[in-house]
Amino acid sequence: MHPVLFRLGPLAITSYSLLLVLAFVLGVWLAIRRARKSGVKVETIVDLAIVIWISSIVGSRFFYVIFHLEEFKGRFWDVVNPIHPGGDIGIVGLSMVGGVVLAILTGLVYLYLKRLEVWKIADIVSPSFILGLAIARLGCFLSGCCFGKPTGSFLGVVFPLDSPAGYVFPDAHLLPTQILSSIGAVIVLVILLFLERYKNFEGFTFWLMVMLYSINRFVIDFFRYYEPSTTFKVLHTAFSSNQITLFFAFFVSLFMFVWFEKRAR
Repeated sequence: MHPVLFRLGPLAITSYSLLLVLAFVLGVWLAIRRARKSGVKVETIVDLAIVIWISSIVGSRFFYVIFHLEEFKGRFWDVVNPIHPGGDIGIVGLSMVGGVVLAILTGLVYLYLKRLEVWKIADIVSPSFILGLAIARLGCFLSGCCFGKPTGSFLGVVFPLDSPAGYVFPDAHLLPTQILSSIGAVIVLVILLFLERYKNFEGFTFWLMVMLYSINRFVIDFFRYYEPSTTFKVLHTAFSSNQITLFFAFFVSLFMFVWFEKRAR
């Protein structure tokens, strides 16, 4: 594991933050290439990317905080304070589902307010979301966060004791749900690009992306470790708080996909 690559004074350059930046840059690059083929201005994609970047960070942080309120009890300034007690600078504690949800909603609202072709542009940038997810999850693996449950299978990985996974499960073999998430994202990306040749309405790729992402993350969450306080049981099966959001996201996207298709016919 290489959670911290190097330091610039009090600023720790982490593998997660570096891969997150790489995910953003490659995502914008892919969106720009697709935009040029569709006749959409590059400036539109760049402006939208900035909106998505900011909203994804806010959403990730907010979603993490509301399910970990006890962690900030008596020190709510730490919710937005990037300076840690030890002097390091950076934000620790993010929820990717919250970032994805707020980024999508904010992006759609931005396109609508700008009176741009909402669904056409949403289709253009959708693969970039999935590409970014595939890369960012590799950063999670290198940081030892977002880890899976203990396992006796050959997939088990032992994380260092100074990582979040090693702290919770010292010397235990854990499922590398970060890698599984990354592989799942690549599969989703391939499916999106393949099925796009059958696109018959604007919004096709976007709503399909939301459906496939929801399924991928919903399944992964059954194998990922969560604090008991953030889970609940239904018929003796434990579900994460993220799965609530994913459940509704899937059915909303399925409804919208069918509705858009019928309207196109």
